[in-house]
Amino acid sequence: MKLESFGRAAAILSVATVALVACGEANNPGAENGDDNGNGEANGGTDTSEVQGTLVGGGASSQEAAMTAWTNGFASVAPEAQVNYASVGSGAGRDGFLGGEYDWAGSDSAMDDDEWEQSKEICGPDGAFHIPAYISPIAVAFNVEGIDDTLNLDADTIGSIFSGEITTWDDDAIAEHNEDIDLPDTPITVVHRADDSGTTDNFTEYLEAAAGTWEWEASDAWPADISAESAQQNSGVVDLTSQTDGAITYADASQIGGLNSVAVWVGNDYVEHNAEAASQAVASSTPVEGQAPNNMAVELDRDTEEEGAYPIVLAAYNIFCNEYPDQETADLAIAFAEYLVSEDGQQTAESAAGNAPMSEELRSNAMDAISEITVAE
Repeated sequence: MKLESFGRAAAILSVATVALVACGEANNPGAENGDDNGNGEANGGTDTSEVQGTLVGGGASSQEAAMTAWTNGFASVAPEAQVNYASVGSGAGRDGFLGGEYDWAGSDSAMDDDEWEQSKEICGPDGAFHIPAYISPIAVAFNVEGIDDTLNLDADTIGSIFSGEITTWDDDAIAEHNEDIDLPDTPITVVHRADDSGTTDNFTEYLEAAAGTWEWEASDAWPADISAESAQQNSGVVDLTSQTDGAITYADASQIGGLNSVAVWVGNDYVEHNAEAASQAVASSTPVEGQAPNNMAVELDRDTEEEGAYPIVLAAYNIFCNEYPDQETADLAIAFAEYLVSEDGQQTAESAAGNAPMSEELRSNAMDAISEITVAE
């Protein structure tokens, strides 16, 4: 399976408690594909009006706007059910999921093979699987008094800035890409995530692949030997950058507010972050192999030279078990997952967070993957 352009992206999740669409039929109550019709029927056509129970999740702070819209969309169709989501960051979300604290997790990066092997302890022999609910461009955002325009930069220059090699905004390496901008000699303050983060993982994946000036391996954690400022979650780094003249950070593009951002050199031109360009970068991505048969995690081409593609992107996943311990939890997980990928759910996230709705092929693949959820015998 080759994944098509499927997302546009999103935002940052706070704790949400709302009514949830859910199903109550067989081990795979949502196995038949369909769309939510707003009248208590989930995507598989099942009646959700009498479903009861609570589904608890946690994880990525990069999905807040989309998740708030998704969960609010459930309230009218399943008044007896709830979904709770804690915005604790991708790493903490995966840890909580693997530790049995959460029924599902949101994550900006996929589980590695060790985590997937661990997931078999709570999710049965096929472990957990990933559903790419949307993709989101990661903005390289800055706050420099006197610069009110988008800056053009290539990967090597971005790598030199974030590694601390370039220390002032009027450095020749920056000026080379921005001949028409009067750059001040303001010192550069790098701001990174203090918490383990899928956004950090995706950003450092880009630097590792595309920037010859970057010597660290990609990781959820920022390199400890780079001197920089830090803050918790996307909202924290954006706030700190907004308050600091000369600061630069990386964050989910939908969360940068009034900060300016960088257009990245790709192929033969500078590409600004936008949903279409991010989707184009994902279009040629290939599936991660070696995990669950219904897994939909992808490997991204970070050093692409495809015209118009924006390679600093994250594929935001929702991670579910293939096997749940009881019928109620399985029903809720299926219904929630189906709503995320449904036409209605994707359009809801598009309105709230700029999500580009999934292609029909990707939606069909996702519905097939979700239909594999069962109950432990």
